Amino acid sequence: MCSGPDHEDDVFLLCRSENRKRKEEAMHERFNARIVDGLKKLGRRLKHAKQPADRIQVERQIDRLLEQDRRAGAKYTIKVKDDPKRASGLRLVWSVNEAWQDWAALTEGTYILRSNVADWSSEELWQTYIQLHHAEAAFRIQKTDLRIRPIWHQREDRMLAHILVCFLAFAMWKTLEGRRRRAGLGSSPRTLLEEMKRIQTVDVVLPFERGGEMRLRCAVEPDGETGVLPDRLDLRLPRRLRLPSLPAEM
Repeated sequence: MCSGPDHEDDVFLLCRSENRKRKEEAMHERFNARIVDGLKKLGRRLKHAKQPADRIQVERQIDRLLEQDRRAGAKYTIKVKDDPKRASGLRLVWSVNEAWQDWAALTEGTYILRSNVADWSSEELWQTYIQLHHAEAAFRIQKTDLRIRPIWHQREDRMLAHILVCFLAFAMWKTLEGRRRRAGLGSSPRTLLEEMKRIQTVDVVLPFERGGEMRLRCAVEPDGETGVLPDRLDLRLPRRLRLPSLPAEM
């Protein structure tokens, strides 16, 4: 961690992430393969063309190829040269910039945090940044997995109620995440909810001899992998569910 040359009141922290490094390496490899393939095809077209090629059009094709990933595109030095021996009149010449590869190996998986709090340690600054990441992830979960979309309210009490529902839903989500982690089942509540959807309920209807009936709602006992989940998570499924109350007939 150090202060910047132009910003003495700010501190900068260099962070390295192995997961991010592997992700960026895979992305660069994919884009590099796409760029090389595109350059080879363009070079073959210029070589076997039967009529003069438009230099501006060729350069535009190269720009479109490189704009998919400008950082990966900086790996190559590409030139369009005149070649009177060809019908196209052009030759594509490109080479790999070795300095770029050294720079990519040094910077992949790294990022810099900037803060105006100068009395924090490196660990405190990074932990605070991770909390911000968790907060952003919570907003994404609210909109995707929990499907709580923005709703426009006109009254303060309804706004507060909506915030409470969102908070309780996220608290339950984090509870499931913690239980799965302690049970050695990973940390994705999404997978748990998909598996628990297989547990269904059934209504048992018992008719009376003198008329009328009694209705009992029971939970089906899960089997297979789903049947193991309640025990691993220390959950007890109710054998009988309370039926919703029906409005009285007028």
